[in-house]
Amino acid sequence: MDLPVMPPLQPMLAKAASSVPAQPESGIAWSYEPKWDGFRVLVFRDGDEVVLGSRGGKDLARYFPELVRAVKDELPERCVVDGELVVPRNIDGRTRLDWESLSERIHPAESRVTMLSEKTPAQFVAFDLLALGDRDLSQEDFSVRRAQLVDTIGGGPSCHVTAATESSATATEWFEAFEGAGLDGVVAKKLVGPYLPNKREMVKVKHARTADCVVIGYRPHKSQPGIGSMLLGLYDGDQMAMVGGASAFTAARRIELLAELDELRVGDDVVADGAPTRWQSGNDRTWVPLRPERVVEVAYDQMEGARFRHAARFLRWRPDRTPDECTYQQLEVPVRYDLADVLAGGS
Repeated sequence: MDLPVMPPLQPMLAKAASSVPAQPESGIAWSYEPKWDGFRVLVFRDGDEVVLGSRGGKDLARYFPELVRAVKDELPERCVVDGELVVPRNIDGRTRLDWESLSERIHPAESRVTMLSEKTPAQFVAFDLLALGDRDLSQEDFSVRRAQLVDTIGGGPSCHVTAATESSATATEWFEAFEGAGLDGVVAKKLVGPYLPNKREMVKVKHARTADCVVIGYRPHKSQPGIGSMLLGLYDGDQMAMVGGASAFTAARRIELLAELDELRVGDDVVADGAPTRWQSGNDRTWVPLRPERVVEVAYDQMEGARFRHAARFLRWRPDRTPDECTYQQLEVPVRYDLADVLAGGS
């Protein structure tokens, strides 16, 4: 492989903000895009050689053979493209992103990789162009790179270009309209400036929400006194479902919570092993079940299916709430977009 920008390369990153940055009164400084929630990849293609470089520098090509074929069919002969690897699926009549199907694609067995490449094929959404042919674009302004990206890529079934706008009002509308089905915010990029690997030069605005949950158990901390994490549940009809956990506590607070929650233990000797858990692993999954009587308000960023996408953050106890009020209805976000709406040229 002989490209003007070579792997491994760390992608340019974003810093968090609480709102979409407005354009300055003097002119246009920002370009806004939907924030994709997939695997960040830098695609390097030199003829038949293709590298799908992860954020950590690993080549993901062996896990996504169908995308390697798509890159050869749909991208220029020699190029370096920054973007997101996603798995779209038809859900309730709309094409949405499926994080669980995407995460299942990282598997050591070649037979399973082959099967999943056919069952849940991945697609690539491009949002920056770092090299084309012998030309190094990484030092050009983003406005130049974006224009070249739109002119060069897109139109195929598997490799797309993300939508972008210079209107902060439109970006704010996107922030609301694309929520809850695989896109988790908005990214703002400066129109002037080079590509800066591993630098937080972009701005991301992510969704943050609160929910009232029932505390259904806790995991003991493995290396210090107190709880390690608080396990949270919501009612789905008459059934309690594990929805996630909260774990960011100080050492003193962990001890305080242990004393509070031990009053709700379902018998002093009852300790469960295994479920409820989000991921299957060989780690110790011991947890202590509690009577579902306490309600807590937590902050969370996004749902993934029936669970929180990431760990929730403890906000406060809610003595004014009863457990039966803690249902999935409070979390429902209407799906208001199709995948085509978020790609360049979409309606």
